[in-house]
Amino acid sequence: MSEAQVAEKNTRTLVGRVVSDKRSKTVTVLVERRAAHELYGKIVAKSRKYHAHDEKGEYKMGDVVEISEGRPISKTKSWTVTRLVEKASLV
Repeated sequence: MSEAQVAEKNTRTLVGRVVSDKRSKTVTVLVERRAAHELYGKIVAKSRKYHAHDEKGEYKMGDVVEISEGRPISKTKSWTVTRLVEKASLV
């Protein structure tokens, strides 16, 4: 196994929905997760937005994508879109 494959294997990946594609080469991805409340134990939904690099501008609002962590690309971007999980459905 080459060094690139080892480094790629150890990167964090998340799956989320594109909520903004207005910026050039950047998409905003909303990642939702469910976790137990620290004190009460109730399952609550928590969410966080990540700015991810989209070189070709191919991902649009509503798409479900997988993002992986990498080197910092800008002040707010250190994630890159790796693949399309589900295309947005037309309403």
